[in-house]
Amino acid sequence: MSPAKKRARTYDPGKIRTAVLTQFGNVRQAVRTLTDEQLALPTRLAGWTVRDLAAHVTMAVETVSRNLDRDEPAKAELTLLQWPFATAARAGDIADGTRDLAAANPDLDALYARTEERLRQRLADAPGDRLLAARTGAMTLADYLVTRTVELVVHTDDLNAAVPGLGIPHDRQALAACTRLLADALAAKAPGGSTEVRIPPYAVVQCVEGPRHTRGTPPNVVETDPLTWIRLATGRMGWRESLAEAKVSASGERADLGGLLPLMG
Repeated sequence: MSPAKKRARTYDPGKIRTAVLTQFGNVRQAVRTLTDEQLALPTRLAGWTVRDLAAHVTMAVETVSRNLDRDEPAKAELTLLQWPFATAARAGDIADGTRDLAAANPDLDALYARTEERLRQRLADAPGDRLLAARTGAMTLADYLVTRTVELVVHTDDLNAAVPGLGIPHDRQALAACTRLLADALAAKAPGGSTEVRIPPYAVVQCVEGPRHTRGTPPNVVETDPLTWIRLATGRMGWRESLAEAKVSASGERADLGGLLPLMG
């Protein structure tokens, strides 16, 4: 008998909405403090300054409001687990749009204020099952908001890496949702039960074809912290680099995830 299909992870819609608003607020507070010199610093995204990246965070959130303004599509086209693999095709358009937005909005705090106000207004009466015509593919508002935690957490980390001492905090719910979605995406990309990937305290997934363990300690184990995992999954850190810096522990012949990462760029 084949094993039962694993049930998709669910997320608390209220907590996710709060997480998106909280993390956006965290970034806004930090961006307010940046000097012109800091805004001109390079980031680990090639060709992007801190100003570009700060503007992009508003773009990532504004897509929620903009898609709620559009007509509702007839049917969903994308599941939550498909989203990480559907983003690469949009990278060029996003880069161009980001630079245009940054150039057109020298007052970043005003841009953040408008974006936040619109988001709060549009979410006030929008049901989670409302379909959005997102450019990656139509999906429910509830699922789309989970993808926004990925955008916000990843770019919070990018900003912290670019500006020494910035220290933007990560909302716990946003960090948890981002970690879990990217862990589940790995399990979807490499289905199986031979390797256990542990990202305490938020996620444990089974992946990679091979002998399935049923009890006791699995023969192949990978363990890391949430931010290292997110950097690996999004190409901010390489697999060999993470091992060399002891950011990841990996034991067993099927514990090498280098060929499966990154999941999204």
